[in-house]
Amino acid sequence: MDKAEYQKRARQVEPPRPVARNALFAFLVGGAICLIGQGVQTALLALGYSTETAKAPTAVFMVFLGAVFTATGLYDQLTKFAGMGASLPITGFANAVVAPAIEFKNEGAVMGTGARIFQVAGPVIAFGLLSAFVVGVVRFALQGVWP
Repeated sequence: MDKAEYQKRARQVEPPRPVARNALFAFLVGGAICLIGQGVQTALLALGYSTETAKAPTAVFMVFLGAVFTATGLYDQLTKFAGMGASLPITGFANAVVAPAIEFKNEGAVMGTGARIFQVAGPVIAFGLLSAFVVGVVRFALQGVWP
């Protein structure tokens, strides 16, 4: 049996995917996560924060919430239910950082948790810093203004 024939047979026995249901749940859960973030930011604005100064604490709170949900095992259940609706927001990034740290904690604080926490976060942080640097250099080259 060649690869094409195998693919054809696999498609025949594969159960149909509930695409509409998955999209609806992803939309609802992703929207709910964003609604919670908006609620946190609105509460900070009511406490006297400016729009600019409320952004960072809102992001930190959402990362904290994602980490707590991951540590308690609730985020895995939420992801199974909502798919990318739970994985895409900033809480999904917190889940991706915390989950390997928890999984390998029995290997010790340094080689387990400490090393594994940067398994996902390290490349993301490095790419973010490099991208910010490149954008800054391009802006300086085009406008003569350093950010």
